Amino acid sequence: MGAVTLTQSTFQEQIDQGVTLVDFWAPWCGPCKIQIPIIEELSTELDQATIAKVNVDQEPELASKYEIMSIPTLLLFKDGELVDKMVGLQSKEVLKNKLNI
Repeated sequence: MGAVTLTQSTFQEQIDQGVTLVDFWAPWCGPCKIQIPIIEELSTELDQATIAKVNVDQEPELASKYEIMSIPTLLLFKDGELVDKMVGLQSKEVLKNKLNI
């Protein structure tokens, strides 16, 4: 399926139910270019969580709301509640372990 691209108008609806991992990224960010393929792999392997991404250049309001100071930053939501924040490049194994909550 691939990671879902979220915008200001779709963000809240997406995170409200179930488990959602959101990658805040930008096209010019070197570590983000390494993180995105990992995110895409997870999105095809995992059924129990939604994997999503937010381009901080296109959605500065969301980046500001969640106090994204450096990218990549990954936020983990469960039923609309922020349960984890990971700053910097994360391995596939770390993310899989975090998603088993």
